[in-house]
Amino acid sequence: MEQPGWSSDREFPADPYPGAAPPWSYVHLDERSHWLRPEASAMAGWSVGAEDLDGWLAERGQAPAAERLPILTYGSNRCPSKITWLRRELGLPGAVVVLRAWTHGLAAVWAAGFRLRDGQRPAVLAAAPGVVEQHAVWLATPEQVSVLDHCEGRDERYRLARLHTGEVHTEDGAVIRSPWCYLGYGDIRRPLLVDGVPVRCADVDEGTALDLRGQPAQHDGLDATASVGAPPPDEWPASLFVYGLLQPGESAWLRVAEFVDGTPSRARLPGTVLDTGLGWPTLLLGEGPGAPGWVLPLRDPAALLPELDAFEGPGYRRVRVVLPDTGEVCWAYATVAPTDGMRPLPNGWPPDRSDRRHPD
Repeated sequence: MEQPGWSSDREFPADPYPGAAPPWSYVHLDERSHWLRPEASAMAGWSVGAEDLDGWLAERGQAPAAERLPILTYGSNRCPSKITWLRRELGLPGAVVVLRAWTHGLAAVWAAGFRLRDGQRPAVLAAAPGVVEQHAVWLATPEQVSVLDHCEGRDERYRLARLHTGEVHTEDGAVIRSPWCYLGYGDIRRPLLVDGVPVRCADVDEGTALDLRGQPAQHDGLDATASVGAPPPDEWPASLFVYGLLQPGESAWLRVAEFVDGTPSRARLPGTVLDTGLGWPTLLLGEGPGAPGWVLPLRDPAALLPELDAFEGPGYRRVRVVLPDTGEVCWAYATVAPTDGMRPLPNGWPPDRSDRRHPD
């Protein structure tokens, strides 16, 4: 379908639960949902009309995509009117980036208990082998996570955790590994079993769910790691795409080697590696022959990345990129400096040793 430039909250009411949502990814601000589309040449990986999402956010004093956490949402938080309610009632700050997502092996199901404030039966997440559902991923700032903590009743009604069960895909082709998610906490937020089976929200509407009778499940079947405190955005993803002096065997390799947690692998990113003429390359995102490099699996990226930011300097910006062959999301350093006169390096860096292997 053809997407508009933006839509108003009136088009997506919050009632009945879980509310209506645009059938596209969007950024929400001032009671408007602005359509997002994937764009490999954009620093954010997304564009608002013809503008890079990061540029659109910067013009409004908002944090870029790289300073936000992926929060899987499977209930009302993908509804624009609910987002406006969060602003009005709980002081939710800033623009909210909401990416349309599909979950595999997961399902939103009705909870065993009811909400105290309105007597409604809320949704919880549960393992559901073979099931595919459409939900959303917020790219949320730490300040927005604090508001969600309050709204969800963190550690009372829901727990914030990194989810390791199932798969989550967004419409740019990204595989969101171990997103954060608010999962049921306590007896009344366990899945409701009717005749021994959880009841999917996709199969039974809210009105009918009120009359369901059954028993709380013993658990939600999910493998998840509880989050402590406010998780920093630098924790995700735990991988880095390198294409220049940080590659295995190159002069700056030792800056990252102790943080590498596994075997580096070859990869190619949409874009072009350019020769700066200064003894190192730079990366131009988007079209081109493809940028060859290595993917480094990382331990403790939040400790490493600030050091790399200083090493790369102001001519580069750290962004999240999606590898087209696998959907893996990686950190990468892309140029924000002028590239006039720089020649492309189709085989990557260094120019005369493009097939060099990483050291054992």
